[in-house]
Amino acid sequence: MKRQVEIFTANCPVCDPVVKMVKDLACDNCELTTYDLVKQCDDKSCVSKINEYGIKNLPAIAVDGKLLDCCKGNAITKEKLINAGIGKA
Repeated sequence: MKRQVEIFTANCPVCDPVVKMVKDLACDNCELTTYDLVKQCDDKSCVSKINEYGIKNLPAIAVDGKLLDCCKGNAITKEKLINAGIGKA
């Protein structure tokens, strides 16, 4: 079963390195979806997901439908992404 990884970004200098880090860590079992909140999405599902996950800061990452603890006002680190299962087969 694929691990669903959702990346919420504003395509800014703060977000871009995190997006790159997640993409670099992703393995064959990770299905990545990136939501550019500046452009938004045609069906506005990205806005619904922000509300559903309670996202207050960007960038933010959700894995298998759950906002990572590191995205709740804390720094996103490589170790926290690995602990969340990103990059593991």
